[in-house]
Amino acid sequence: MAFTFPFSALVGQDEMKLAILIAAIDPSVGGVLVFGDRGTGKSTAVRALAALLPKMNAVVGCAYQCDPVSPCADCRARLAGGSALKSHKVAVPVVDLPLGATEDRVVGALDLEKALAHGVKAFEPGLLARANRGFLYIDEVNLLEDHLVDLLIDVAASGENVVEREGLSVRHPARFVLVGSGNPEEGELRPQLLDRFGLSVEVRTPGDVVTRVEVVRRRDRFERDPEAFVAQWQKEEEKLRRRIVKARERVTSVEAGDAALERAATLCMAVGTDGLRGELTLIRAARALAAFEGDAAVGDVHLRRVATPALRHRLRRDPLDEAGSTVRVERVLAEQFGA
Repeated sequence: MAFTFPFSALVGQDEMKLAILIAAIDPSVGGVLVFGDRGTGKSTAVRALAALLPKMNAVVGCAYQCDPVSPCADCRARLAGGSALKSHKVAVPVVDLPLGATEDRVVGALDLEKALAHGVKAFEPGLLARANRGFLYIDEVNLLEDHLVDLLIDVAASGENVVEREGLSVRHPARFVLVGSGNPEEGELRPQLLDRFGLSVEVRTPGDVVTRVEVVRRRDRFERDPEAFVAQWQKEEEKLRRRIVKARERVTSVEAGDAALERAATLCMAVGTDGLRGELTLIRAARALAAFEGDAAVGDVHLRRVATPALRHRLRRDPLDEAGSTVRVERVLAEQFGA
């Protein structure tokens, strides 16, 4: 049996962990972009959270793991044909999109085996189908080929994957939390894809001995006896899982009043964000955080905590200000909220 490192056992990287939690509570916040040093737990955090999340109901035999409450077109066709839809519990998927993946592997293509053996045109689902209702993880996302970037932008905007090729015409759900990681020294992300990420976080190698020692100690214990290590953190994992479930249930009822909306708009204007997606993401992320904390309404404390990851990648370039985007956002936060 394969064991996953517990999310609760991750040391440090609080901004990254919070961003991933928020995206899991409310996927409409958008994906999470994690830029920073290698070996800082980026992929470990994503897999740990997916393993922590409660299993989801899915239709048995559905290639897209659709929700029985909202069946996909294929499952509706099965219903119309008189077949009953059975459901079962499945783990939340985490799908890796390799840099060298072909477009056919990502979007899906003609099933050659069925075509040659039976003369039937059938669709073979790709990575986007497997990632539906889960996480699509792209390491070194800033090195992704342009044609795949264009494809991801379309799917992320629509929540559907449309395949028109080789006589096939297929449309299937492809809603997932997009998580990208990379090293900014190896190149920038295209602005169109950057804008599709709801939150952007920066991770750094721990600079103090105590934290570094604790990271190594926990990882070493996990690798030597993963079953015992996972059991040791089971109570913390269950506690966090219950908080996530409750947050999902209450997130739509969290109030974001005029005062919170005005504060969000003022912040975005002060830092100089492009478009209005900054305000929308800021409010959605703050609402998810409030739900996680058990609060009934969005307040300054929630806006302040999510403002930096929600806005740092949306700033216009200012040739007269050499400060980085993080510094610029934090400067405005200090002015608006006080030090």
